[in-house]
Amino acid sequence: MKLWSDSFKDGEAIPDEFAFCVADSAAHVAMSSNRNPHLAWSDVPPGTQSLALVVHDPDVPSRGDDVNQEGRIVPVDLPRVDFYHWTLVDIPATVNQIAAASFSDGITPRGKSGPAIANAPIAGARHGVNDYTGWFSQDKDMSGDYFGYDGPCPPWNDAIAHRYIFTLYALDIAGVPVHGRFTGAQVRAAIAGHVLAEASLSGGYSLNPAVPAVGKA
Repeated sequence: MKLWSDSFKDGEAIPDEFAFCVADSAAHVAMSSNRNPHLAWSDVPPGTQSLALVVHDPDVPSRGDDVNQEGRIVPVDLPRVDFYHWTLVDIPATVNQIAAASFSDGITPRGKSGPAIANAPIAGARHGVNDYTGWFSQDKDMSGDYFGYDGPCPPWNDAIAHRYIFTLYALDIAGVPVHGRFTGAQVRAAIAGHVLAEASLSGGYSLNPAVPAVGKA
C-alpha cells in the first residue's frame, strides 16, 4: 500500500498552512490556518473492509518544565512521548484520498464536534479526540473536546524539530470497535490483529528559529 500527499513530500517540512501555530517574531507563536493536508493512497489489499488514519507526533516532551519558558530550552535528550493530532476511522475501502482542508480549515476554539462529522466529506467516517483536548484542559478560553484534525504546534523553545507521522491502516473489519470520545491510542489497540497493510509518511515542523523543520537539530 502506498500513501502520499500533494501538500508536502515525505520527509520534508510541513507548510505553515497545515499547522495549528506559526512562528511569530514578537510573541514566539501565532495561530495558523490549521488546514488538514491532502492525502492519497493506492494498492489497498484485497479483503479490506475499511481504512483508519492515525496522525501522531512522537517527539513531544515527556515533562513540561521547560516548555515555552523564556530563557530555557527543551533539551535534546529529554525522553519524548506521543501526541495524537488526528484519528479518523471507518473510512470506506472505496475511498482513495482526502482533500486538503476538507476536514479542517481554521482553528475552532474549544474544539470541533464529534465523533460523527457534520457535513462529512467521507460518508460514515468518524473522528476521535486529539491531544489538544488535554493540552487546553486548564485554559478557560480554549478548553473542550478537540475532535478531528488540529495541526502542529511544537514548543517554540524545543531543541529538536518534531516529526508528524501519518499512518493509514487497511483493516479486515468494516468498523473500528471504539465509540464516543475515543483516542488515537484506543484505536491503535482496537485494530490490533485486524491490519492487512499499512503505509506511512512524515513531515517535520519547528517553531524554534534556531532549529530547522527537517534535518539536524
